[in-house]
Amino acid sequence: MPIYKDFKTIPQLFQIITQDFGRGKERPVLKYKANDQWLGIKYDEVYRDTENLALGLAALGVKRNDKVAIIAENRPEWVYSDMAVLGLGGVDVPLYPISTSETIEFCLNNSESVGIIVSNKFQLNKVLKVRNECKTLQFIVVMNNEDKGTEKDVFNFSDVQAKGLDFGKDHPNYFKESSKLTQENELCTIIYTSGTTGVPKGVMLTHKNIVSNIKAAHEIFDIGENDIFLSFLPLCHIFERMGGYYTAFSCGGTIAYAESIEKIASNMEDIHPTIMTAVPRLFERMYSKIKRNVESQPEKKQKIFNWAIEIGKEFCVAKKSGHPVPIFLTLKHKLADKLVFHKLRAKTGGKLRFFISGGAALARELGLFFEAAGILIIEGFGLTESSPVIAANRVNDYKFGTVGKPMPGVEIKIAKDGEILAYGPNIMQGYYKNKKETDETIKDGWLYTGDIGVFDAEGFLIITDRKKHLFKTSGGKYIAPTPIENMFLASKYIDQFILIGDRRMFVSALIVPDYDALKEYADANRIQYKSIDELVEMKQIYELLDRELDQFQKKLANFERVRKFAILDKPFTIETGELTPSLKIKRKFVEERYKDLIEGMYKGLEG
Repeated sequence: MPIYKDFKTIPQLFQIITQDFGRGKERPVLKYKANDQWLGIKYDEVYRDTENLALGLAALGVKRNDKVAIIAENRPEWVYSDMAVLGLGGVDVPLYPISTSETIEFCLNNSESVGIIVSNKFQLNKVLKVRNECKTLQFIVVMNNEDKGTEKDVFNFSDVQAKGLDFGKDHPNYFKESSKLTQENELCTIIYTSGTTGVPKGVMLTHKNIVSNIKAAHEIFDIGENDIFLSFLPLCHIFERMGGYYTAFSCGGTIAYAESIEKIASNMEDIHPTIMTAVPRLFERMYSKIKRNVESQPEKKQKIFNWAIEIGKEFCVAKKSGHPVPIFLTLKHKLADKLVFHKLRAKTGGKLRFFISGGAALARELGLFFEAAGILIIEGFGLTESSPVIAANRVNDYKFGTVGKPMPGVEIKIAKDGEILAYGPNIMQGYYKNKKETDETIKDGWLYTGDIGVFDAEGFLIITDRKKHLFKTSGGKYIAPTPIENMFLASKYIDQFILIGDRRMFVSALIVPDYDALKEYADANRIQYKSIDELVEMKQIYELLDRELDQFQKKLANFERVRKFAILDKPFTIETGELTPSLKIKRKFVEERYKDLIEGMYKGLEG
């Protein structure tokens, strides 16, 4: 379904949906959970709270082109803050809730933000710690009314909205008129992304950049007002902001905010979403949980499950062949669905039409497994610098192991060294106050993505790896680690995996095991242990993972095979700095943190 009505800017979108589409509608546009209850917010409430906040910010002195930062978890106030700032003709600067005080200080100073809206006391304290170093910062707004404190020029949401009510008495049409003034080529947002030196770079995206991507998404996906989105990826990330927020909003869909990533499973069963944006990590967790559950069942039930998955895969192949599906296979598929698949789909809420996966590569095997059960994962590819989607599979035209075909209006070409280049209305204006990095990333209008890839014979884009992730062994062999890592992640005993081998004689690995699966294995084999630390040190566990690796790497070339590995007793997390907010492993950081462990695997064998 197309967008409800054409728009050129985000403020125009907000006015159309809340004032025209939403007029008189009783159903909620946003949902969130509080005190164990899901609460809905209607269109007129969203408009009222946003307008009052915007007018309150105007009363605090926010003018056109001013920058205002937002640092908060996903919640309705994030939307109010975003639409209020943009409606005033301002530019918002979304920051990750995991940002340190030092990062916040850099981003506020670099963007010259006049204000920042934070979610709670925890985030407020991080800002207060560096407030005196932020030369342009004039005010702080706290979403949680009880977390304001007594510091000067710190206001809570209600304070600012009350100011807005007073301001509105003298300026009744201020918000609407301001929204109309915004032009499509004006700056909409500055999103900070890590640089090669570790210094954040501010990606400048205009309204046109983002709107072009929203419209392209509607061209290739049938999304309408009856769709329900469950949002859990950070709204400060352009993937969720464009896909799970603006795109959903532009057709009148409903957006529900998950309580946390840990509660996704129960939230899906509560909300019954029809579409979700996600990252491969979610599917890896779901797959591991399903496999563990199956293997705890009697042998007969395990056989039924495995039979059903194979029938599901056969059925999907037959459906895509262009020929009628054999009647016998159709009957077997109906039985498999009754015995197995409908139970798996019920875990997603039972109404899911498809997942949209981005942020990292999805293992082909995962796509095939979930497709067999009737859970479709559509993979795409993009960067913050491209607003973000460059290519995507389609619901009726997809191929696992690829990121699909170019988005409408976007051109893609492959450079001589294999790098993927993109050109189109979604490409950023550059990095804020960083000409050097801008000139290295955009040349003649083409975005140099830093990813290596090829087109297959049918026009699907295949990404082999990040350009900077490719490494060469001391024997001169080039290795792309991501496909190999994804292959090992199919093991039920492996939760996270990173390949090591740059300028080394052979390839090794750091393995974060699935601790629950290890415990079950230990209990079944009467292996005595007192703690996880003790368990991962045991010879039997090393031998178990060694056997797993041998099974998976039979198809690899000799120089790609893992010859040694170390088992870690703690997972990689965002909080410890080993994962990005989109749950990708920071390779250099991990290699530095575990430097001694890595050197130990090569000791006496190289040099």
